[in-house]
Amino acid sequence: MKKIKIPVILSYVVLILCVIVALFPYLWTFLAATHTNSQVFNFAYSFRLGTNIVQNYKDLLEVLPIWNNLFSSIFIAAIFTILVLIIDAMAGYGFAQYQFKGRDTLFMVCLAAMMIPVQVLMVPLYIQFSGMNMIDSYWSVILSGLPGAFGVFLMRQSMLSYPRELIEAARIDGAGESRIFFTIVLPNMKPALTSLGILSFVNQWGNYYVPLVLLNSTKKYTVPVAMALLAQPNFDVNYGALMLGACMAVLPIMIFFLIFQKNFIDGMMVGAVKG
Repeated sequence: MKKIKIPVILSYVVLILCVIVALFPYLWTFLAATHTNSQVFNFAYSFRLGTNIVQNYKDLLEVLPIWNNLFSSIFIAAIFTILVLIIDAMAGYGFAQYQFKGRDTLFMVCLAAMMIPVQVLMVPLYIQFSGMNMIDSYWSVILSGLPGAFGVFLMRQSMLSYPRELIEAARIDGAGESRIFFTIVLPNMKPALTSLGILSFVNQWGNYYVPLVLLNSTKKYTVPVAMALLAQPNFDVNYGALMLGACMAVLPIMIFFLIFQKNFIDGMMVGAVKG
């Protein structure tokens, strides 16, 4: 019989404890969504299902057009992610495979943009989109984050490993640059694209400051901004409805990640070990 080592047992115990700590907030939130306002913080009800989920849903709809808010978040995050993948992949390909004057300097400037906090950009962004008559438009939120400097860095690191011989062979065969990129290079960058897609979607889904400043209509608010309306100071907070709204907000993210998780770690490792 194989002897079990103490360090292995301790490792599993630590991992199990970490999983419990990580999952506890989600479990508590899902259960709290079924309780009345007075039961949410009552320890006797914390770990069992309640019967008030229907009323919490009705109360939530009375305060927020939650389905409109979910649509806003899904639309903005989906379009933003698609555009980020296209633009950042093209920029990363250019930095990795083309030789031109000032390439390295331009890339360093791009990386420096990652250090600028979004709060610093809010006033210039508002003035810019106000002058373009795009305030209270989904596109103002989408365009404000394009392109992503981190995405350019990740795609460049991934494309540095792509064999230049294949690109040169395609050029000799008469393929144009667009065809080489979209039909030869891009399909082989699936792990990196998946990682960037997940990160971009999740970051945009949780984006709070930009939609708060650029959107004015309650129906166009994204989920984080809408959830903030449920917890305003000096107002009675319906915690049951708030927890139900939080559950509805986190489910699309969980589903999105579970669908694409297989390639996520592979893509991050490609960007970490190459270049």
